[in-house]
Amino acid sequence: MIRHSPAGSGHPYSVDTDQRDPVDPVAGAPLTLGVRTSAEVDAVLLQWHDGAVMHEHPLDRTARRSRGQSVDGGHLASAQARLARAARGFAVTLTDLEPHRSYRYRFVGGPRDAPSSQRTRWFDVRVAAWRGVPHDLVAIDAGAGLVPRSVEILDDGERLVRVRFSLALAAGERVAGFGERFDALDQRGAQLDSVVFEQYKSQGAERKTYLPMPFAHVVGGRGWGFHVRTSRRVWFDVAASTPDRLQIEAEVESASTASLARNSTPVIEIAAYEGTPHAVLDAFLDEVGRPEQLPDWVLRLWASGNEWNTQLEVMRQANLHREHDIPVGSIVIEAWSDESTFHVWRDAQYTPREDAAPMRLADFTFPAEGAWPDPKGMVDELHARDIALLLWQIPLLKMRPHPRGQVRHDADAAVREGVLIREPGPDGRLRPYRNRGWWFPLGLMPDLTDDRAAEWWTEKRRYLVDELGIDGFKTDGGEHAWGRELRYLDGRCGDEANNTFPVAYAKAYGDLLRRAGKAPVTFSRAGFTGSQAHGAFWAGDENSTWEAFRWSLFAGLNATASGVLYWGWDVAGFSGEIPTAELYLRSMAAAAFVPIMQYHSEFNHHRSPSRDRTPWNIAERTGNELVLPGVQRIVALRERLVPYLSAETAWAIDTGTSLMRPLFFDWPHDERLWNAPLQWMLGRSILVCPVTTEGAHSHTATLPEGEWVHAFSGESVTGGGTDTREVPWDEAPVYVRAADWTAVREVFQA
Repeated sequence: MIRHSPAGSGHPYSVDTDQRDPVDPVAGAPLTLGVRTSAEVDAVLLQWHDGAVMHEHPLDRTARRSRGQSVDGGHLASAQARLARAARGFAVTLTDLEPHRSYRYRFVGGPRDAPSSQRTRWFDVRVAAWRGVPHDLVAIDAGAGLVPRSVEILDDGERLVRVRFSLALAAGERVAGFGERFDALDQRGAQLDSVVFEQYKSQGAERKTYLPMPFAHVVGGRGWGFHVRTSRRVWFDVAASTPDRLQIEAEVESASTASLARNSTPVIEIAAYEGTPHAVLDAFLDEVGRPEQLPDWVLRLWASGNEWNTQLEVMRQANLHREHDIPVGSIVIEAWSDESTFHVWRDAQYTPREDAAPMRLADFTFPAEGAWPDPKGMVDELHARDIALLLWQIPLLKMRPHPRGQVRHDADAAVREGVLIREPGPDGRLRPYRNRGWWFPLGLMPDLTDDRAAEWWTEKRRYLVDELGIDGFKTDGGEHAWGRELRYLDGRCGDEANNTFPVAYAKAYGDLLRRAGKAPVTFSRAGFTGSQAHGAFWAGDENSTWEAFRWSLFAGLNATASGVLYWGWDVAGFSGEIPTAELYLRSMAAAAFVPIMQYHSEFNHHRSPSRDRTPWNIAERTGNELVLPGVQRIVALRERLVPYLSAETAWAIDTGTSLMRPLFFDWPHDERLWNAPLQWMLGRSILVCPVTTEGAHSHTATLPEGEWVHAFSGESVTGGGTDTREVPWDEAPVYVRAADWTAVREVFQA
C-alpha cells in the first residue's frame, strides 16, 4: 500500500506523513511530498510531470507522523499506543517551482522483488505566488489604519489562496482579545491564529485554543478595535516582526484574474470600531450576536466529577454537599449515557428503533440493579433541593467498536436522511466524514450548522428535557471537524465552515431547550465568533498546577473581553494529581468572583485514593483542616453575591459589555494596570485581585484611580497606587467602589 493525502488529516499544527507541505505550493519555497506505506514497501519513487517532461525522484525514509500525535499527544492514552503500530513513511522535497504553473505527480513503489508493483493515482497541483495588489482588495473601515502598499495576495493563476496586509500600531498601544487566549492579556509581540482546536492541557504554553476569534481591542492610544469578518483561518503577527505593524494573513477563496484593478470586489472585510473598549465591544456584539440572560441558578456553584457515573454516586455527592453545608446550584453528569448513542441512559432496557425516531421515557425500563434505576426520581429529588441538572454530550455517532443496536440504526438513518458532514472519497464522490481527531476516532458527525439536521439530532434528546426535566447540556467536544475538503449541507467547505460548527452546536441544544420551554443553558468548551449568543463556556482541560491557574484566568479575561459573558474554568484544574490545599482554596476564592464557578475532575478508573475535586476529598487527601471551612465560607459568600451578579449581568447585556472585565475596559489609559494583568472588574462595583502565586502570604493589588473599600475589612483605600495586605488562603483581595459600598456591604460582612 502507498497512500498520499494531499491535504493530510487537516490537523492545523502538524504535518502528516502522507501529505503535501504546504498544501498550496508557493513559488520560491520548498515543497515536501510524503507518503505512508505498508511494511512490505522498501522504496518509493515520485513521478513528477511539469507539462513537458517527466522527472523521477526517489523518496527518503521518514519518521511516521499522524494527526499531530507526535506533537500534541492526544486526549486518550490509546492515542500514544497507536504511534507504535508498524508503518513506513517516505518523503521528497522539491524546489524551484514556477509560479502559476500546473504539475501532475504520482508515487510508484513496492518491495525489492517488485519495485514498481504499487502506485497511486495522479494528483494535480498549481503553484501560487505572492504579489502586491491595490488596497481595494481589502474592504476595511478607515479607523483600522491600513498600511499603504501592504496588501498582497497569494494567487495560483486560477484562484486566490490567501491575502495579507498590515495595520498600523502606535507606540504604547496594547492588543487584547482574540477570543480565549491562555498565555497573556496583552498580545503585542505575539504570533497567533484563529482556528478551533482541542489542545488537551498546556494551552498557555502551546498558544492554541478551543475558542478563537479574529477580533481584538487596541488599547492605550486613540482607542479602537477590529474584526476580520471571516470564519476561515487567520494569522496575526502583533508587532512581533515589525514593531509598528499588526500583520494579518487570512485564507480566502476567490477566482483569480490576470489583472486586479482598482474597485475590484474585495476578498476580505475588516470592521474597525472606535472608542472605549466598552464601545468597541458593543459594536462588535451588534454584528455577531449578544448574550442573553440565563437563570440565576447558573450563577451558583456547579459541581461534577467524571466518576459520578451512577445514580447512587450522584445522590451521595448531593448529600455530601448538604451535609457539609456547601450549597450547590447545579450538577453536571458526564458519564450518564451508553457512550454510543449519547441519548440513552446506560443500562436502560428498551427495544431499539430501526427507524431511529425519537424515543420517549415510556420506551425505557430502568432495572433496579442498573447504574440509573430511576432517572426521573433523581431529577425530581435534585430539583426539590434547588439543584439543576445538566447532561454531557458529544456531537458524534460512535463507530468504534463496530456499532450495534440503536447506534447502528441511528448511523444508518443519519446516512439515509442526509444529515451528516461529508468528505470526498478516493473516487471523488462524497461520503460521510469520519472523525479524524484522537477522541472517538472515525465517528460520524451530524451537520449541526443545518437546521434540519440539528433538529433531527436534538429531537432524540427531547424526552430528557420534556419528561425528565433536564435543565441543560454540557456541549463538549465541538472541535472534531478537521480538513478543508469537508462538505457541509449548505455547500460550504471545511475551510469556511469548520470554525462555525461549535457555534451551531451550542445553538442547536439551546434551541432544543427553548422548544421544551426551558432556558438555553449550554456549557461549551469550543466556540468562535458568534458564540457570545449561546450559553456558557469553560476553559477546557487542565492540570492542577499554579501555572494552569494563571493560564485559565488569562483565558477568561480574553474571552470576556471578546464578549463571552458566562465563563468559568475547572477550579484548581481537573486532571492529574489533586491540587494542594493552598491551590484549591486560592482558586476557589478567585472563582467566587467569576461568572461561572465550577469544579470538575477527570476519570481515574475509580482507583484509590480518589482524585475527585470535591472539598471533602481535598480536605481528606491533603489532611488540611482549613479546606472545608474555607470552602464553606467562599461558597456562602457566592450565594450572597448571586443577586448582585444577576443584576450586573442584566446591566452588561443591556449596555453591550461584559460582567467580568479586564481593567483596561474602565481605565484604558492607566499603564500601571498592565503590570498586574490578572485583575478584573466584576460588574460595576467590585474589583478582584486574586492571589495566583504559591506560598504568598501577602498580596499587592494595583488599584485604579478613585476611592475604594477593602471588602473584607471595610477599610477605605485611595486608588491610583497599590495596597498590600495579608491574605488568607480562602480569600481573594477584593475592593468595592466607595460609592457602592453600602449596597454590597452585606455580601462581604454578613
